[in-house]
Amino acid sequence: MVVDTQLSDDEVDRIFRALADATRRDIVRRTLTAQASVSELAGAYAMSFAAVQKHVSVLEEAGLVSKRTQGRERLVTANPASIAHARALLDQYELLWRSRIDRLDGLLADG
Repeated sequence: MVVDTQLSDDEVDRIFRALADATRRDIVRRTLTAQASVSELAGAYAMSFAAVQKHVSVLEEAGLVSKRTQGRERLVTANPASIAHARALLDQYELLWRSRIDRLDGLLADG
């Protein structure tokens, strides 16, 4: 079974590296339902504004969120399409492993 992600290896690496951090996963979760300013996001964490801004930048580089300027605020919105690509990749890996387990079960039952 071939895993076709429609993403380059570098893009997949950036997505999963970005999602490896709990704060970044929480930022994605918060911005899936509504956009939030970087200031609003920073208020939710026990870290500096600059640290939250860096987390947002990592997510933006991975394509998981987009940031736009409105007046003096920078608004962050999650990108569901990139999240769907990551989920599709994980679904394909699950199918791959399930098929291998099924084949192993078949070999053990025959043996």
